[in-house]
Amino acid sequence: MEIVKIPRMEKKDYDKLIEEGYVCRIAFQGEKYPYIAPFLYVFDGRFLYFLSTKYGKKLEYFRKSPYVAVEIEKYTKDLSSYTFVSLQGYLDEVTDSIEKKIVRQEFVNLIKEKKLSSKILAALGHSPQDPPEAIALEERSLVWKLIGVKDLVALRNL
Repeated sequence: MEIVKIPRMEKKDYDKLIEEGYVCRIAFQGEKYPYIAPFLYVFDGRFLYFLSTKYGKKLEYFRKSPYVAVEIEKYTKDLSSYTFVSLQGYLDEVTDSIEKKIVRQEFVNLIKEKKLSSKILAALGHSPQDPPEAIALEERSLVWKLIGVKDLVALRNL
């Protein structure tokens, strides 16, 4: 019996998957086991950016080791169609005030364009009663950028 391999995606296809998505999972190096957490992200065509609250396990693990795996997927309910991309690199905390302001505004735009629930603001350090613009006006979260990608796997169904 022959093993069927899942085909790889072309660069234009996985770029499209990344551009169209906005939710991913990040695997951090935990104590004994990996620690996986969901994140919203924005993509500027070159880098993936994330907002992180200033507390919690993810911050602890980031401080110990910024090396991560990021996974983005898209699939139909019945799994007749699925695609995913996994990127291994490391997170860099953005400290440049202009870059942070631009990225924060991109998150505001994402929330508004996708009509996301205001409850998502709690995952970004804000109250669901805050307007999305509060993300750009206040620094209640850290801005991370995925850099140094050393491995990328992008697969799709047959």
